[in-house]
Amino acid sequence: EPRLAMEIVYRFGAIPAVLLGDAELPDALGALPAWATVFSSMFLHGGWLHLLGNMLYLWLFGNNVEDAMGHGRFIVFYLVCGILAILAHGIAEPASEIPTIGASGAISGVLGAYLVLHPRSRVLVLIFLGFFIQTVRLPAALVLGFWIVVQLFSAVTTSSEASGVAVFAHIGGFVAGMVLVHVFRRRA
Repeated sequence: EPRLAMEIVYRFGAIPAVLLGDAELPDALGALPAWATVFSSMFLHGGWLHLLGNMLYLWLFGNNVEDAMGHGRFIVFYLVCGILAILAHGIAEPASEIPTIGASGAISGVLGAYLVLHPRSRVLVLIFLGFFIQTVRLPAALVLGFWIVVQLFSAVTTSSEASGVAVFAHIGGFVAGMVLVHVFRRRA
């Protein structure tokens, strides 16, 4: 039911104006303290495509980052990147009353870490040429560099309210991953 889904998103999504500002949810919706929504929001998604897209990126890039850190450190790294991503979005749009959901910020942290760890690794990319699909192996630095440029372009040209995408969470997570990988990676 759409009403129930929306209620869940408002209860467990991270709302910048509630998290960092003075806004409050109605008592009927306030299931969690605002700080806890930073965690719960990472485990909600806006549908199957949102979830599958995030899991595809995690599958493609996450295992190599996890190998560099170990299982326990990777989990903490992932959660910290997600938290910093949500805070970046909240700082960029502090008055927003739209709930932020999804693991994209944490996944973006994984992408940033992968770029630092494996910039020359070749990534298999699908290129659509009309009716034809071509696969090409491109350097990770090129693929992830293009991805972050698209995020930056989106951030300056479209608001998250208009696009429905919290691009500042993507950017914040990516930068957090690039920085934090140095703290979380195992020493040789």
